[in-house]
Formats: sequence, C-alpha cells, structure tokens
Amino acid sequence: MTALITPDLVALGADLGADKSAVIRGLAEMVATAGRATSADGLYADAMAREAQAATGLPGGLAIPHCRSAAVTEASLGFARLDPKVDFGAPDGPAELVFLIAAPAEGDADHLTLLTALARALVRPDFVASLRSATSPEEIVALVQDVVAPAAPAPTATAPAAPAAEAPAARKSIVVVSACPTGIAHTYMAADKLVAAGKAAGVDIHVETQGSSGSTPLDPTVIRKADAAIFAVDVGVKDQERFAGLPVIQSGTKRAINEPDVMLREALAAADDPNARRVAGGAGAGGGGVGAAATGGRKPSTGAEIRRWLLTGVSYMIPFVAAGGLLIALGFLLAGYRIAQADPDTGQSWGLTWALKNSLFDLPTSSLDHLNGGLAGYLGAVLYVVGSLAFGFLVPALAGYIAYAIADRPGIAPGFTVGLVASTVGAGFLGGLIGGIIAGLTALWLSRLKVPAFTRGLMPVVVIPLGATVIAGGLMVIVLGRPLAAAVTGLTNWLNGLSGASAVLLGILLGLMMAFDMGGPVNKAAYAFASAGLASWISNPTANTGPLVIMATVMAAGMVPPIALSVATFVRPQLFTPAERGQGKAAWLLGLAFITEGAIPFAAADPLRVIPPIMLGSATTGAIVAASGVQLSAPHGGIVVFFAINGFLMFVLAIAVGTVVGAVAVIIAKSIGRTQAEDVPEDAVDLVHAHVPAQVAQPARA
Repeated sequence: MTALITPDLVALGADLGADKSAVIRGLAEMVATAGRATSADGLYADAMAREAQAATGLPGGLAIPHCRSAAVTEASLGFARLDPKVDFGAPDGPAELVFLIAAPAEGDADHLTLLTALARALVRPDFVASLRSATSPEEIVALVQDVVAPAAPAPTATAPAAPAAEAPAARKSIVVVSACPTGIAHTYMAADKLVAAGKAAGVDIHVETQGSSGSTPLDPTVIRKADAAIFAVDVGVKDQERFAGLPVIQSGTKRAINEPDVMLREALAAADDPNARRVAGGAGAGGGGVGAAATGGRKPSTGAEIRRWLLTGVSYMIPFVAAGGLLIALGFLLAGYRIAQADPDTGQSWGLTWALKNSLFDLPTSSLDHLNGGLAGYLGAVLYVVGSLAFGFLVPALAGYIAYAIADRPGIAPGFTVGLVASTVGAGFLGGLIGGIIAGLTALWLSRLKVPAFTRGLMPVVVIPLGATVIAGGLMVIVLGRPLAAAVTGLTNWLNGLSGASAVLLGILLGLMMAFDMGGPVNKAAYAFASAGLASWISNPTANTGPLVIMATVMAAGMVPPIALSVATFVRPQLFTPAERGQGKAAWLLGLAFITEGAIPFAAADPLRVIPPIMLGSATTGAIVAASGVQLSAPHGGIVVFFAINGFLMFVLAIAVGTVVGAVAVIIAKSIGRTQAEDVPEDAVDLVHAHVPAQVAQPARA
C-alpha cells in the first residue's frame, strides 16, 4: 500500500489564493500532478461539493476539506501551511494548516482507516503544534506517517474509567453516534472530541462511528444502561430504534467538534429531566422523533420540520422519475407517441398490448396499425412498459418517504400505500404530499403508545403499519380523495389553458425558482411540480400538452445557470479567480446535462453578484419556452434527450438567449463595486504556483 503523503504533496508557507476555493483547487492540482488523480478538476469539483454541505474549518486554525472522488486513483493527503491564512468557516477565524483528504470513490478499508487516524490526530494539540513548527516537507511527511502508521480500525470509544475513589457506580454513561456525509473525517473527530470531553468531566462515553471505514455497533447492554444519547450526525442514524426511549441531544458533527463540552452538559441535563426529548419508538418504531431533534435538543419550528419531510420525499422520488421518464421517452422515440394510448379491446395501453403480444423470437412482419413496427417498435414498447411502471412509483415514493422522514421505517408501508391510493383516486401529487404526512404522523403517534411488553414486538411489523394504513388510506378514500382530485383536475385544466401573457408569467416564475438555489428546496419544488404533471399526462395522453410545456420550461431554465457562468468565465476571465475559471471549463457540460448544481461553487463564493443575474437568465429562458409552447416528454437528461423535445430548435434558442442574458448580467454585477484587491491578472494561476515550493509547483495545465 503506497504512502498517503509524500514531500511533493506538501507546501509550506504557501499562498494558494484568497479563498478556500482557490486553496482546494491548488491542493487538488498537487494531488493530480503527483499522479494520484486523473483530473484536478474532478477532484476539485467533488471536494467543493462536499464543502457546500458543511464548511470544513475547525477551531485552532485548521481545515480538512475532504471527499471521495472517482478522479482519485490512490488515497492521498495534500497539505498546505498557508501564508496568509484563509477562511474555511471555522468559528474562531481563518485556517493556517489545511489537509486535503482525497479518497477513491471505492476506497479500500485500509486506506480509509489511515485517513481516519489522521483526522483523529488533528484533535491533539501536540500534533498540531508539530505541524506548525516543521521546517521541511519531509518533516511533515514523517509527522503524518507517525500518526497513521499504528492506526487501528475505528473502535467503539470509551472514556477511561474513573479511579475507585470516585465511586464508579455513580458515573453517568452517555452513548454517542457520529456520522457525516463522507464518513472520513468529521465522523471521527466529533467522536474523539466528545470522548475527550467525557474524560475531563468524569463521564463514560461510548461511541459508535458510522463512517466509511466501517461501524462497530454499540453493545445493546451499553445502550440499555446509558443515561442519555448524543447524535452528532449530518445524516440519518442507522438503526436508531435501538436507542428508543433515551433522552437525546442531536446536532451536526461540526457542533460536536466545536462545542463538545456544551453538548455533553446538555446531555447530562437531559438525563435528569423527565420532560427531555427522547428517541421515539419505544415499541420498536424507527425513532422518527429523533430526526426532528434540533441542535441543543430544542424543538425545531413546524415550518422547518415540514420542509424536511417534503424534501426527503422529493429526494427519494427523483430516481424513480428520472429512470422511468427516460425509459418512456426512449419508448416514444422507438415506437411513437400512440404507444401510451389505450387499446379499446384490452383497456391496456397499446404499448403493453404490443409488448405482451409479441417477443424478440416472434416479431410480426407488420406491427399494430398504431405503432412503429419491427424490432425497434417492439423494443420501444418494452421500454415504455418498464418506464411507465417505474414512473408509476412517483406518488407512492413521494408519500412513502415523507412518512419515512416523520416516523422512520414504520412509516414506509402506510406511506407507500396511501400514495398508491392517492394515485388511484386521482388525487395525484397533492394527494401524495398530504397522504404521506398523514401516514407518517399516524405511524409516529402509534409508535409512541404505551403498550404491554408482550405486544412490543408486534408493533413495528403489524400494529403500526396496519393501523397507519387503515387510518391514512381510509381518510384518502373517504374524505380527501375527491376534493384533492378536483383540485388536481382544476390545476391541470388551468395549466393546459395557459397561453400568451399567462404562460410567459408562469415561465418566468419557474425560471426564477430553478435558479434561486440551484438544486435546493425551491429548485426541487419547481422540478417536482413539472415531473408530477408529466406523469399525469403520460398516464393519460391528451391533446392538451400543458404539462409537456412546463417540463420543457423547467429543464431549459435549469440548464442556464452553469452554462451562463461558464460563458462569463471565458468572456471576462479577469473577473473570476483561478479556481472559478477552472470550474468554468466544466460548468457548461454540467449545464447541458441539466445539472443546475454546477453553478453552486460560483454562487457560494459571491452569492449577491451571481444568484440574481443567473435568475434573470433562467427567467428569460423560461418565458421564451413557455410562450413558444416547446414540449418535452422526458423528465431529465438535458440536451441528451433531444429526441423527446418537440420544438428542439426553439428550445436551444431559448437556452442560448437566457445564457447570454445571464452571462452579461453576471459580468456587469461582477464589475460593479469591485475593489482593486479583487482584480485577478490573466496569469494568476502561474503567480499562485510561484509561491509554492519548487517540488510541488508543477500543476497540470488545462
């Protein structure tokens, strides 16, 4: 196994740029130049995507940007001791010591364990002091190798027991679960900080790290004897029903790293408070209440909770939409649009009739009169059938995972069922939203009922799913179904009737939503609205093509922000940092693929001068597409699904116009109010690397 760090991955006294984006770009280029990554751009993009989830600055002048990346060929550490320091979002100021932790997308356990050992060493003051006083790259390498060489797999950490004189029986016991999205650094640093705080306070801390290098579950006996739980997590807790009934404090890993003593005091107070928030699901439910626990244990606002529920449902729904929708679009391409219409003889779609009637081994010389014939027609029918079945999960998946966000696993079955009921009675997307919330809240309520011990095992597998399904499904059929179906029908008719100025206004609104947060909740709301309408049209194709126009509007508007920013970096490169110019080389491709998130690095670095201009560009595109009636029958794919676009030339023209508007607006905004210090010369990349020691100043050229 090769070394994680070598002298050519170390820069001392380096000036890699004025912001964290530039620093990460410089470190990524060091890794690529050393032959440990196939692309500096790919590693940089993945590291910045992780940075967008949560800042990686730590107290004490440290930062540990990190990621898994398909561009990384060998697990690597890039280190820079910065001069001047750069802000990485730490609460106490900018960072001087920066490690870029680069792990392969499919990193092996040994390398991940070594990376974990480094992350844990960074909480030790003596190690950090040694990094500051080192005089050569070789000394840095030796220091890092010393801490990772004896690394053992991340254990279940327990603070040392107190001396006998301290009455061990009186010691409090706290169980901790730590987990971050990447599972490499913050997971283990949070755990170690809490263990150290427990040691200082005389409290037993038992930790389960749910990270990339594996997880050793806590002993059930330890959990039963614990006084409280701390969940230091940025993602969901695996199998959280094990902690049902324990007082709980939940926060992100950053708070556990920055304020371990405070979180420990809160947990101890919760242990003595009979009214403290507890892990829900005493009857074996999944502990949905834990997901609602706020930082410091305070109850979050109702609006924040509802937003979390809905975003969870939409996030899990999108893969069904993308896979099913693209298959349907391919089916239309091969077999024709008539494939979705009903066969009067069977009541099924022509596509299903065609797929079941024939096979690859028995294709007729001519197809059904309504469809394209031969092998292409048959394959189109098969793709349509598979895609429509996958697309049919849109509303059930939405409802099921909304319920899951509320009540955890006991909410899934009633949520999926009420979503299917909503689809059956015509309540559609609105029915899925409301039904999912009802199913989840019902399951959560049932999980909190006090029941005899002998019935607890039946609660999560029988009682909760049955009860929540009956209640939520019954309400949907008896009370909510017809009004919601009427609302959906009215909304559909209104959309289908849009024309002229009203269509333009809708296009502008959808364009603004798609660019506002670039993949965030507002963007997802617009996308979910469009994909739900497309699903309704596909299940019952009519002459009214309003949903197809809305889908085209949303996709075109969502493609504009990355492309516009890419164009701006080419037209006026001096307005952007070297890191942004590098990002601009890839952003246009992300935009063409309908990945609006490609604009996030630019917006994160300068939101006030980036977000309003790209919203203007997207709104322009949305207005043109909606006004011209361009239609799209695929929910994702960008320019790749050109075959599913009716009015392709106008679609491209609208994107081009919006791109020009957005790029010009960005350039104007970037030019106004700029200070001399922000000016970046054309050869800034060379100037940056001139400050890096000779052994690392050989970045790959684009």
